Amino acid sequence: MIARFAGLGLLLAALATPSAAQQTSRANAHGPLRADEPVRGWTILSDSEVDDLATIAAAPKYHINHLELSHEVVMDLNEVRDGKKSSLVNRLVDSAHAAGIHEVVVWDHALYELAYYPERFRTGPGGTIDLDDPAFWAWLKQDYREMLDRVPAADGIVLTFIETGARAERQYSRTMSTPQEKLAAVVNAVAEVVIGERHLNLYARTFSYTHEEYRAIIGAVDRFRPDVRLLMKETPHDFFLTHPNDRYAGTIARPTVIEFDAAGEFNGQGEIASTWPEYILGRARDLLRRPHVIGYTARTDRYGGTRLVGHPAEIDLYALARFVEDPSVTADRVTSEFVSAHYGAAARPFVTRAFRNAFDIVTSSLYTLGTNVANHSRLDYDAYSSSYARHVSGKWIEPPVAHVKHGVNRDLHYWRDVVDRIAPPAVKEPKGAQWGEVPWVRDSGWIHPGERMDEATLRMVLTEKRWGVAKARESLRAIEDGRRVLRPADYRDLHALFERTLLTARLHEGVASAYYGFRVWTRGDSARTPAVTRAVREGLAEIAKVAAEMKAYPSPPPVGQWEWAKDADQALKYREKIVKAMEG
Repeated sequence: MIARFAGLGLLLAALATPSAAQQTSRANAHGPLRADEPVRGWTILSDSEVDDLATIAAAPKYHINHLELSHEVVMDLNEVRDGKKSSLVNRLVDSAHAAGIHEVVVWDHALYELAYYPERFRTGPGGTIDLDDPAFWAWLKQDYREMLDRVPAADGIVLTFIETGARAERQYSRTMSTPQEKLAAVVNAVAEVVIGERHLNLYARTFSYTHEEYRAIIGAVDRFRPDVRLLMKETPHDFFLTHPNDRYAGTIARPTVIEFDAAGEFNGQGEIASTWPEYILGRARDLLRRPHVIGYTARTDRYGGTRLVGHPAEIDLYALARFVEDPSVTADRVTSEFVSAHYGAAARPFVTRAFRNAFDIVTSSLYTLGTNVANHSRLDYDAYSSSYARHVSGKWIEPPVAHVKHGVNRDLHYWRDVVDRIAPPAVKEPKGAQWGEVPWVRDSGWIHPGERMDEATLRMVLTEKRWGVAKARESLRAIEDGRRVLRPADYRDLHALFERTLLTARLHEGVASAYYGFRVWTRGDSARTPAVTRAVREGLAEIAKVAAEMKAYPSPPPVGQWEWAKDADQALKYREKIVKAMEG
């Protein structure tokens, strides 16, 4: 697909790609990337070896020189003590090296759960680790030596040092008085083995739940050894389409790799359409041009068989590769090239029309009025409290205002106009969500107790959901219009993808109509207007209809973290509760 590329040009103006002669001489070599080599990476999460090998086989076409093995493959390095796990890791490392991927690194989180560490080191208050005990650090380093011995061909580690089992900052020390010192002590101890002894690369992976945590992390990073690199997400905290770019990424004077989520953890996980090169390029144009950024890595799956390679959403990986080659490349150009290469020039007008709606469909279906309401893509409106505090994009935007399109076409305050209305009353209680992460929200009086969902907000929600359904229908119709010029297998795959996307949009429309309408209805007789009652009734009917279609659907997608077909069951649970409440 990218055979036309003669080679990647500059990643950044200050970082030249190795010359053709250097590339030829090192074609069969592997090892830690040098500090002057730009990083072009992918991250594999799934432990489905057949899918992993397919991803690895595609990497040379994208000039991938850095591969991360994470999550289901290896989340914590101590997992390699299991023989089956280490065998899988070693096979994948060897396969990646054989494919020409220069650097293969494995994931780790430190510290592990407290119980992992010998009791003789847990002598601090509450059974915490005494970080002043030299014997603990000696034991920790030996532990890393033994673990690295289990994966001898790995070229480095990606180390997440926050949100870990036994959080380093909570351990005991008389000599280290700040969280920053404790975090840095752990990273530097690991670095002494990984970098100092084994001469491998160590990428310290950072993200944060709050602005305060970011300040602590930056303070810790300042104390790291100078040869420790950084890996930072494209967005603050987690991968939401409405989040701003991470403001700190690339601003810290340390080589930094940007982590992109092309696989859509919260955005459909490839089980529905996620073909949005314009979104990928928008992030890349800012983040990959920042001064200390040396490259990127992109997640290529969300567990199981959800790999992007061979999937329409592979276009998002393609967009990153094209940007590195040509920072002026447009989304139209990327789409034209990708669609022509995969589906043929004759199919380009039809497939392009379908692809271009994906971002709007997902942000009007899995999102509500500018904020994500899907639990890792799963339909889950009221049990997942993170949707209403921790994951709200307004947490990272000042002023916290979203311009909601999708037929609504209004500026809405994330907290006053959206969360205060759509959040279930229980979530708005002081202990109902992660309100400690956004104390200014409650202090500003933007959140009120009790049920605040009203008919005006319901109208906006339904306008948005119906708009998303209309866009999904447009995309499916575009594929159907192109049937005569698509290869039969391509038509089947594309039609199934966009049919699932439409069913998802319709299911969210039905549940939103019934769920939010019912919450208005519960406010009493004065709120039970004909429009509200009609919204509930129509929503209940649509849930029953779409759920039946999904349960009978002959082409369910590969299962990842999210299982698409189970959303039908969740929707029916909402329906049952609402019907019983209204009849009671």
